[in-house]
Amino acid sequence: MLKLIKNAEVYAPEPLGKKDVLIADGRIAAVGEHILPELQESSPHVELVDGTGKKLMPGLIDSHVHITGGGGEGSFKTRTPELMLSDCTAGGITTVVGVIGTDGTTRTMTNLVAKAKALNEEGITCYCQSGSYQVPVKTLTGSLEKDIILIEEIIGAGEIAISDHRSSQPTKEELARIASDARVGGILSGKAGVVNVHLGDSPDRLRLIEEVVDTTDIPITQFVPTHINRNRELLEAGVSFAKKGGYVDFTTSTTKEILAGDETKCSRGLKYMLAEGVPDNRITFTSDGQGSLPEFDEAGKLKGLRIGRVTSLFKEVRDAVLEEGIAFETAIKVATSNVADAYSLTGKGRVEAGKDADLLLLNRDDLSIDSVMARGKWMMKDREIVTKGTFEE
Repeated sequence: MLKLIKNAEVYAPEPLGKKDVLIADGRIAAVGEHILPELQESSPHVELVDGTGKKLMPGLIDSHVHITGGGGEGSFKTRTPELMLSDCTAGGITTVVGVIGTDGTTRTMTNLVAKAKALNEEGITCYCQSGSYQVPVKTLTGSLEKDIILIEEIIGAGEIAISDHRSSQPTKEELARIASDARVGGILSGKAGVVNVHLGDSPDRLRLIEEVVDTTDIPITQFVPTHINRNRELLEAGVSFAKKGGYVDFTTSTTKEILAGDETKCSRGLKYMLAEGVPDNRITFTSDGQGSLPEFDEAGKLKGLRIGRVTSLFKEVRDAVLEEGIAFETAIKVATSNVADAYSLTGKGRVEAGKDADLLLLNRDDLSIDSVMARGKWMMKDREIVTKGTFEE
């Protein structure tokens, strides 16, 4: 069935004004004025949706999610559960990129790829990264380059940990080899081959990435360092890194206790970076969903632990507009077009003919989510989740 959304205020993410959007076969067929003007009501072949009073934007891309669960820093009982489809739907997320994280032993690449395939079958788009915190990288095929070339869902490496007491303390040479293998694998398969890098609290901050970029031919865009809002010094280092042409990624999942420390709320961090002259296309937001949010004391002993939520991604994008006064079209880029560009997801992140029909309809007054479409299928309609995961009631 064709779907036609009429009279919505379209952001592609740049503002296009009131437009109609025609969806066919899971893709955007056309964006324009008065598409099929003779159609006044739904027909057996066209579902007509009135977008009056609503903003239409690309579905969110969350490129850092522990889809098979994460955590474990407080022993086995603190392993977090798997991501459920409706977690994404409720947060306006239509594309996710799965990562493993701290535990690369009991969380395996086999399980990660299988979960990515499951989420794809359930209706959203899911990719994943090869590896975990650990170096050497624990891959699916025995080779990072082969993983990226031969496994459709695998688009890069990560999350590789640096500047953290939980990392493998990789050397510059080891990180350069990971980036090189990922880059070549990406070139040969038409993927980005990006290395997603976890940043901890160490004073080394981004030093290891910068050394690789300064001493090799690997471009700065081959890395996406995440958790850049973890502390003030790291945020400042991120400003410099982004001004050199790199991407920096903010983590939206947090707690009141963590924010009471030195972490910067994402929406405020976005406002700060823009004021410092960071180009708005160099900044991304991700949720760290289903990951653990551990708190350690100065000796590295676990004090407490919470779970990250993918719904925090939309909340921080919304807060950037409503609380920080950032233009809507700028705020939504951090979880749509910027992510698509960083990870070479060519069918994602924009409202444009030929792109996948991953769309959000928001109520104009309060920017709440009204409807979510993934690959042309309604996941949420009129505030009600209409497509649930296989084991969701």
